[in-house]
Amino acid sequence: MKSVKLFKKSDIERYISKRKGEQKFGELLHFPETIETLEKESSKFAIFGIPEDIGIRANHGQPGAANTWEHFVKAFVNIQVNRYNDPGKVTLLGNIDCSEEMKKASYLEEADPNYYQKLGDLVKLIDQKVSDLVEKLILCGKIPIIIGGGHNNAYGNIKGAAKALNKSINVLNIDAHTDLRQLEHRHSGNGFSYAIAGEYLRKYTVFGLHKNYTPEYIFREMDASENLEYVLAEDLLKFREEITRKFEVKLSEISTDTFGLELDCDAIADFPSSAKSPSGFSVDQIRNFIQLASKQQNCGYFHICEAAATEGNAAQVGKALSYFVSDFIAQESSSS
Repeated sequence: MKSVKLFKKSDIERYISKRKGEQKFGELLHFPETIETLEKESSKFAIFGIPEDIGIRANHGQPGAANTWEHFVKAFVNIQVNRYNDPGKVTLLGNIDCSEEMKKASYLEEADPNYYQKLGDLVKLIDQKVSDLVEKLILCGKIPIIIGGGHNNAYGNIKGAAKALNKSINVLNIDAHTDLRQLEHRHSGNGFSYAIAGEYLRKYTVFGLHKNYTPEYIFREMDASENLEYVLAEDLLKFREEITRKFEVKLSEISTDTFGLELDCDAIADFPSSAKSPSGFSVDQIRNFIQLASKQQNCGYFHICEAAATEGNAAQVGKALSYFVSDFIAQESSSS
């Protein structure tokens, strides 16, 4: 697949901080020679990145998510290998090649009356690349772990999984927003709308939705559908001790069939993201949610998106995401 830049071990060597008597993840991770040989790999999970923020810009958001993949890799390859962490489960695949789309986006002028439409056209090109790769990984028997990029990439994840399984899937989205905006040009705010329209997404639950940033027409659409559900962050805050239990209830409802776990970093309070908010879940609460979801045998993929690292916080953002991924891969699957 020409759209994927495969990693070799030499690509991450410069990031690994080696110490005598210790082993780091980057020293033992799997690196496939080609996508076609991936099926022969013994690893259970395949991690890849989507270094773009075109979908975020097409949704009037703040850029920065394009750099998140690199910061994640720097932190992830330095996780200690020990009795709790097994790099043998993981193939570090590489990333979707978004360089051409990012270059074309950089040439566009915001004053152009078709600026957002043109960004949306570039998002469509990335959609296809993401969909093709997710489909391939699932057909190879791997569980994709996707590091975005914008939440526009949820559409490619869902479409690829549905095509591989030949059925629509469910999604549990930990997010401050629904991303169910209208079917206009493609952007980070309508990935789930397009997935529903394409009949790739069946049951969809948003956990931690912020009422202040959700249009009334979306509330009405969700209330009218038996397959769309939300849990307001404001309701969760009234009974903080019940948050985990309520998450488990929604997880049990969505995990009766294959589902994707989506995490938008906008849902985390004060986390550097495209729509940073002072209100939301803590990093530790998110880690708990991930651990609970990863135990479900029907969890088909995990997507982290919208993190936007800056020069001053890049190391912390990368480390947070590496915690999220290590929590996900540490859990052995069990029956729902």
